[in-house]
Amino acid sequence: MRRDVIIRFLLALLILTVAAGTALILTELSRTRRLLVSTRNAQEKLQKLISQRKPQTVRRNGSFANAEYFDPQAGPGGTLRKSILSEPPNLNPVISNEATAAEIYSLCMSSLAERNWKRPDGEYLPVMAESWEISPDHLAYRIRLRRGIMWNDYTDPVTGEKVPAKEVTAGDFRFFVDVVRDENVNCEHLKGYYKDLDGIEVVNDHEFVVRWKKPFYGSLNQTLGMSPLPKHYFHSYPGPFDGRRFNDDHKRNAFIVGCGPYRLDRWEKTRRIVLVRNEDYFGAAWGADPPVESRVFEVITNSGTAFQELAAGKLDMAGLVPDQWINQANHPVFASGKVRRFKYPALAYNYIGYNQSRPLFRDKRVRQAMTMLIDRERIIRDIMNDLATPIKGPFPPDSRYSDPALKPFPFDPERAKRLLAEAGWRDTDGDGILDKDGKKFSFTIIQIARHPTQQRMFPMLKESFAAAGIDMNIQPLEWSVYLERLNKRDYDVCCLGWTTNFDPDPYQVWHSDGIKSQGSNHVCYSNPELDKLIEELRRTFDTNERIRIGRRIERIIHEDQPYTFLYAPHALVALWSHYGNVKLFPGGLEPLIFVDLRQTP
Repeated sequence: MRRDVIIRFLLALLILTVAAGTALILTELSRTRRLLVSTRNAQEKLQKLISQRKPQTVRRNGSFANAEYFDPQAGPGGTLRKSILSEPPNLNPVISNEATAAEIYSLCMSSLAERNWKRPDGEYLPVMAESWEISPDHLAYRIRLRRGIMWNDYTDPVTGEKVPAKEVTAGDFRFFVDVVRDENVNCEHLKGYYKDLDGIEVVNDHEFVVRWKKPFYGSLNQTLGMSPLPKHYFHSYPGPFDGRRFNDDHKRNAFIVGCGPYRLDRWEKTRRIVLVRNEDYFGAAWGADPPVESRVFEVITNSGTAFQELAAGKLDMAGLVPDQWINQANHPVFASGKVRRFKYPALAYNYIGYNQSRPLFRDKRVRQAMTMLIDRERIIRDIMNDLATPIKGPFPPDSRYSDPALKPFPFDPERAKRLLAEAGWRDTDGDGILDKDGKKFSFTIIQIARHPTQQRMFPMLKESFAAAGIDMNIQPLEWSVYLERLNKRDYDVCCLGWTTNFDPDPYQVWHSDGIKSQGSNHVCYSNPELDKLIEELRRTFDTNERIRIGRRIERIIHEDQPYTFLYAPHALVALWSHYGNVKLFPGGLEPLIFVDLRQTP
């Protein structure tokens, strides 16, 4: 009897154990199932977000970016002469971070693809690439090149050897990436864009795969916007590639071997740079070859002289300063209709930058005070003739990334003085200049020599700063010397401008990685929170989340004031009326499609 009780007890215990275990298993299975469903939903959501950003993954031969804007009836010929305020230090696209050099090089080079000029935030269209495929995670781009794209033939500027035309291959794209990532090459302005690139796998001469280490929002731009670099030109010597030699090869860096619509004819130092139409340009097969026979960039360092040359017909195209736009509006060349004027918002902004490697500008209260001592409304009114828009940060005023609730710091000298006092700056010896720890508040702003706007603005700043006890000195520099001082961080305060785009990546200018030698963060500004947000923005594909992050970035930069953000200027352009097929796109005028009507039957 007792044994039966024990057996029944053990059976009951076994049943309870099994039941408890089963319940535990079922609970765990249910939890696991919910986790799997949640994970799958998250993966599906991520995939949906990625797919929303993904363009058409395969483009086929038979189309060519922006070919529809060229006039098929255009008669070839003519010369488009344009003024530039200064000549670039070199024409090497890797080591140069200068706007004129970039413009000239872009005319002599091609990229894998371009966006439609009317829809600069739309899909990419083929140029050098015949087609491409993009993996769903945007980590792999398989590119197929068009055949028969040729590098220009040339006479080697060092050896004098005549080098025949040579086909562009996948290896030239890999060479570009290898050069940019070489630790000895001075191209910090590019390295940040390719920091997450895993490499390029060459399949054959006309096919390669660009691989990225992790999802990067800008990988589409940096891949399809990529241009090749002629390996046979820059690495013509035996042995491994030498990055230092690449930097210092001044003769080769003053010449361009390209595959674009134009080719470099000659560079007459301090006078002009001349391009001629590339008769072997592959885009001609799609009707995308430029009608104008030659492009001449005349170095004219004075805006008044440039206007005189324009009015005399010695220039065909020139930028106008605001005074010329207003005061010369009734000039006979405009009144007669011989010269047309164009005004549109430039994708750019101007700023005053404070070098934070200097102890004087490390306190953000000092930088905020400097901004409040600058009457930006007066500058826009009296110097820019209201041909500019106030800004509060690095994004264009109408950008979706710019927070409309955020307002620029006001012109407020009294508040500025209080901030300076809080930062420890007082006039202890009664000489009218603030001092702290035995040092005077004195700095030098470097000026681009003969720059018309800076020549008028800087005396205004000097007067305003002096009223607050700050001593400002002005040092004019030629452009090449100016750039050298920037790269070496050898200055106190500068005044420059940056171009912007419709979908920004703040990494190059604002991440602390750019403080390195020749990086674009030449003011040496560092904020760990900002670095994290910039990195987060780079890996974010959802538009709403990108806007949220972008506005947070703007607020941090606004609070820290590493720059005084001055204004976004209007582009002011004058063009002789014998040029036709003139179209204004969101990014501005596109001279590549201009037609010299005097050459058309």
